[in-house]
Amino acid sequence: MASFKPTKIPIYPKLGEKVTPDTLYWKNYKAPVQIKEFGAVTSIDFSPLAPHNYAVTASTRIHIYGPFSQEPVKTFTRFKDTAYSGKFRSDGQLLVAGCEDSVVRLFDVSGKVALRVFKGHTKGVHVTDFTSDCYHILTGSDDYTCRLWDIPNSTELTSYKEHTDYIRCGTTSKLNRDIFITGSYDHTLRVFDARVEKSVMTMDHSQPVESVLLYPSEGLLVSSGGRYVKVWDLLKGGQPLVSLKNHHKTVTCLGLSSNGQRLLSASLDRHVKIYNTTNYKVVHNFDYAASILSLALAPDDESIVVGMTNGVLSIKHRKSPEEKQEVAGKQRVRPVYRVFVKGRNYVPKKDDFFVSKPVKSHLAKYDKQLKRFNISKALDTALELWRKNRKPDITVAVMKELDRRGTLKNALAGRDEQNLSQLLNFLIGNVVDPRFTPVLVTATEMILDIYQAVVGQSSVVDRQLVRLQELVEREIDYQQDLLEVLGMLDTLFATSLPRKEVPCPGSSRPNGLAEGGLGAPGPQLQAA
Repeated sequence: MASFKPTKIPIYPKLGEKVTPDTLYWKNYKAPVQIKEFGAVTSIDFSPLAPHNYAVTASTRIHIYGPFSQEPVKTFTRFKDTAYSGKFRSDGQLLVAGCEDSVVRLFDVSGKVALRVFKGHTKGVHVTDFTSDCYHILTGSDDYTCRLWDIPNSTELTSYKEHTDYIRCGTTSKLNRDIFITGSYDHTLRVFDARVEKSVMTMDHSQPVESVLLYPSEGLLVSSGGRYVKVWDLLKGGQPLVSLKNHHKTVTCLGLSSNGQRLLSASLDRHVKIYNTTNYKVVHNFDYAASILSLALAPDDESIVVGMTNGVLSIKHRKSPEEKQEVAGKQRVRPVYRVFVKGRNYVPKKDDFFVSKPVKSHLAKYDKQLKRFNISKALDTALELWRKNRKPDITVAVMKELDRRGTLKNALAGRDEQNLSQLLNFLIGNVVDPRFTPVLVTATEMILDIYQAVVGQSSVVDRQLVRLQELVEREIDYQQDLLEVLGMLDTLFATSLPRKEVPCPGSSRPNGLAEGGLGAPGPQLQAA
């Protein structure tokens, strides 16, 4: 007697994310280290010099962390109110920060007391940065002004009041000490030259500007505000190049990878999007537990540091080559016998006969029921597996096997309200899936034929039948729309192709006619 053959479960293609080099690169980070700060983390800035410490501005203090330390190596607390925008100078020796009390303070990284205090703004200062010559400071305030300060003399050099709302972001040129850019809640970006009394370029972002970023070449400028990230060409007078709308909440900060080929944007929607700067398509995505206010990348992308509204600082470190090899070398350790098995190291010879022990096959629960011809119980077991593990392919395979045996209608019949509701629920969730449609349409027709006499006796079943009907009608409408679109495309492609005349063999004319045309007499037959 032939042995029972288990039900064959077809393997369907999985619709997972495509593994790209960007996926492998950006996923190569350890589990994040989280540090709780005293308030929302509004600014993060890395020191340009090794070991690349980073300054974290939160609440009324600035913490400086080492690259792998979970405790601050330095703290500045000389602020009377909320501190903003702690930034390192290019030599890593000085740190500047604004404050809600309108005072700008300059610190020596190795000291504690402020070296310089700059007073002149009348409201909170949210923007600070050093110019490329290291002797001047740019500040932007809620009093609508941006100013340049001289560090040695502690004096104000220039003040501009062209914005009509809060100035919340700005940056200085690293190639020219006189050029700087500010962004404001009045929806505008302005490019200033310290040698000129007015701004030299203005761009309209159409949303309150939250962050600005200059590319290393400084030919392109990136701005974020609202749900938009926009790229501007400064060499063409501020012409807009790209407008990206991949977030569904306000984009708060921007970042750039070490090679300048990947742009990062973080938002209040708790996502960090990574774009390819060649075509500005999203190549990767990070998710966080809370809304993001600040983002910074360490040199060579060794660390990604994110500050959130709940005061949590999240640090992801890149795995070292040793850790990569360790992870790659880890294999599943199979159990070994604790006792010595005689002959396990024996190597068979050429003339030996190998006698293999038959392997006992273990049947699944639904296969055991099928073997006993309990077709209804087999279908019930497959439906339970779908509910527990969400694997519709097993249930569909059992239905297909029952249909092949000609017993599917018997398995579907004789069900009470609860079992029928469970079956209809499965059909509603999977009947429009193109992988399962051929099998489930047959099962649906059988159910309608069996239970049409009891329609109207159960409100639960009636409601599910109506849902199933609406689902099928909607799918049919989609298919009809797709066929119409395909017909339109075929017509367009047919009209766009050039017409080619195919000459008829044996004729010099393309239509196969002789030189004389239609009225020209053919050759006369001669009598023999």
